[in-house]
Order: sequence, then C-alpha cells, then structure tokens
Amino acid sequence: MPNHDYISRTPAKKKKNSRAKKKTANQAPAFSTKNKAISVLVVLLLAAFAYGLWALKHNPETKNPIVTTPAVKASTSKTLEKSKSLPKPPKEKWTYVKDLENKEVEVGKYEVQQGGPYKMQCGSFKTQKQAEVLKARIAFAGLEAVIQPSTGKNGTWYKVALGPYAKKRDAEKDKHKLKRNNVNYCQIWLWK
Repeated sequence: MPNHDYISRTPAKKKKNSRAKKKTANQAPAFSTKNKAISVLVVLLLAAFAYGLWALKHNPETKNPIVTTPAVKASTSKTLEKSKSLPKPPKEKWTYVKDLENKEVEVGKYEVQQGGPYKMQCGSFKTQKQAEVLKARIAFAGLEAVIQPSTGKNGTWYKVALGPYAKKRDAEKDKHKLKRNNVNYCQIWLWK
C-alpha cells in the first residue's frame, strides 16, 4: 500500500448546492445594530482622547512645570568654611612610607654562566634492535640521534641520545618537537 502524505495535501473543496448560491448572491451582508453602536462608540472615545491630549498641550497651566524648593537651613559662615576645608589626615601608624622615600636600590652585576654542553637521552635498551627502532622514530621527527653502547654491571645497554647542545633552551625545543611526534620520556643531561 503506498504511503500518503496527509499533512501537505490541501483538503478537498466541498460542493455547494445551487440553491445555497442563489440565496447568498441575492442577500447583501448587513451590519447588525449592535455592531453599529460599538463602532460609533469606539470612534467617539478616540475623538475624546485626541481632544484631551490637544487640550493638555495648549492649556497654559500645564506649560510651566511645578518646581518645589527644598527647605534650606540658615547656616552661619563658620559652618560653610568648615564644610569647604578638608579634614586633617590621620597620623600614620607605619613607617614604611618614610623608609621608601629614602630607600636606595642596590644593583648588582650578575654574570650568566653557561652550564656546558647538554645532551638529551631518549631511551636505554638491552638490545640494539630496540634502539634502532627509536632512532628511526626520531629521524621521522626530523632530528638525528646517536646510539651509544654502555657496558656496566648489568651488561651492555644501548643509549639513544641527541646532542651536544650549546644551550639548554635548544635541547628543550627539540624535546617538545619529539613530544609532538609521540617520542616521550626524553631527559636533558650535562654532557660528560
């Protein structure tokens, strides 16, 4: 069965009888006496309202606004002088205001000491294959890493490191670049 759209369809028009058409065509619409009385009353009220506004506008009594003067107390010249002058400031409880006026700032000479070359270590692995995988991930980030074998009590470990960096700030930039490429846990050390 097909779907019908009943909402957007316009309703069907009803057929009228020929007798009904003749009756309505011969009769003119007539206003009832009640409707006539209401319309006359509305016109009279609007006219009265307009006349009232016009009368208020042209009435001389409504031209000048009513001004009330506030009650003024008789005051002497001494009270006026007292109100014009400012009160004396309170006595200071603290001495820091005077101390700051006479304070001198000592300026020292400071030298920034370079900490030395830095290196960034990103991993230490037991097998060289794991170190090569991390070195490849770092290369995809656009940086060059070095694998350094280190022999100790626990055997040989392969460290993946970047550097040397003259400033620690340069090492931090590369560390953030590696973090954006999902190479985490890099540490910055002084080069030994």
